[in-house]
Amino acid sequence: MIKSAIKLATLALFSTALIISSPSIPAFAAGGGGDPPSANPPPPDNRSGAKPSKAKKKATKQSSVDDDAFRQGYRAAHATIYERGDYAGAIEQLKALGRDDNAGVANLIGYSYRKLGDYRLSQTWYERALKADPNHVLTWQYYGLWQIEQGNRDQASYHLSRIAAICGTGCEEYRSLAAALEKPPGTGLVY
Repeated sequence: MIKSAIKLATLALFSTALIISSPSIPAFAAGGGGDPPSANPPPPDNRSGAKPSKAKKKATKQSSVDDDAFRQGYRAAHATIYERGDYAGAIEQLKALGRDDNAGVANLIGYSYRKLGDYRLSQTWYERALKADPNHVLTWQYYGLWQIEQGNRDQASYHLSRIAAICGTGCEEYRSLAAALEKPPGTGLVY
């Protein structure tokens, strides 16, 4: 118990140091997120930790029918992944949405490729998700969990610091990645 508290305090101190000293442009290492425990899959994720920008972005005009179709398609792909474990099918569904530039879509495609064992493509999609939204907390979590699986614990700690900067240390994504980092190296993570 005391060892865990010391480890957590050390990790928090390390994370704070990384936040203070990290460059303004995030560094992306090889890897791309783990998956959540199957007993408690995350809800469809369309959020980020960032506050909406006051700057006007060039938005594409879409009717509410298109938005409803996107939401329904996203939910269907989410269920395909987390309820049926059909990762190849989910990739097809997600790509058919035509919104590869959406962080939530790119994140789930990366997750699906990872579950299929294609780590190179998984990395590509996680990085695409973070390019679309550098504050997409779930992608930082998944990317950090995958870093741990690849033995890149220092990089996973960096991802943890990014999560802390976005949503604090109380959010589920932070707690999940911090718990995974507390496990000894070589522990078979199931995410």
